[in-house]
Order: sequence, then structure tokens, then C-alpha cells
Amino acid sequence: MPQHLGLVALVVREHDEAIAFYVEKLGFTLTEDTYQPAQDKRWVVVSPPGSKGCSLLLARATSEDQRSRVGNQTGHRVFLFLYTDDFWRDFNAFKANGVEFVREPKVEDHGTVAVFQDLYGNQWDLIQPGRGTSARGV
Repeated sequence: MPQHLGLVALVVREHDEAIAFYVEKLGFTLTEDTYQPAQDKRWVVVSPPGSKGCSLLLARATSEDQRSRVGNQTGHRVFLFLYTDDFWRDFNAFKANGVEFVREPKVEDHGTVAVFQDLYGNQWDLIQPGRGTSARGV
């Protein structure tokens, strides 16, 4: 059986504020929000529009150690890569929704890219692959 990544856990402070950011500002879809009574927690999954690939599990921090990593899961380097078929459509929509870009758009050999931050400071690449490249090849 082929393998693939299904979910990436993103540690968040609170579910509802994270859902609001990802759904309202980035246009993601809330694909699951289920209470897990045995563990007394919510299972919250969001996905980019039209995605058939990996989704984000919004995992609420429950310990001081986890809370210390909210917004800094990778030492402030770009953590996640959001591929798009129309860079300028998404860049302009994100800016209009108040998303903070920390690196302005740049055309590189591998595509058009800009870096934005989520509500906690995690850095993301917004990228439209260039001709002859793919999400896997970058």
C-alpha cells in the first residue's frame, strides 16, 4: 500500500482562535471538530481549499512544555509550505484578511514565494511552483 502524510499536528493555544484564523483568514475548511470524551479533548482538523493531501491537526497545548512551543515549533524557520495555483489571488486575499507577511513576494527559479505568519508566529511559505517544478520537486 502506498504511504502518504495524512496530518501534521500544529500546537495551538486555543482551538477556537486557531479555527477562526485558518478558516476566516486563510480560507481553509474545517473538516473535523469532534470531542474525544475518553481523552477529554477536541480533534480539530483544517484543510486548504480543494486539498486532497495533508491536513492540519490543531492540537491544543496542554502542558507548560507544549505551551512554550506555540508559535515556535521550528525555531522560527519556515515550517509549512502552502502551494497554490494562483499566487497573486491568494496573496492579495490573505493581505486583505489581515495576514502578516514577513517576506514580500519574490520570483525564484522554483516559483513565486512569500513568507507569512499565522496567528502565533509560525512561518509559512505561500508558493506557486514555477514551470517545470512541482510541489515534490521544490
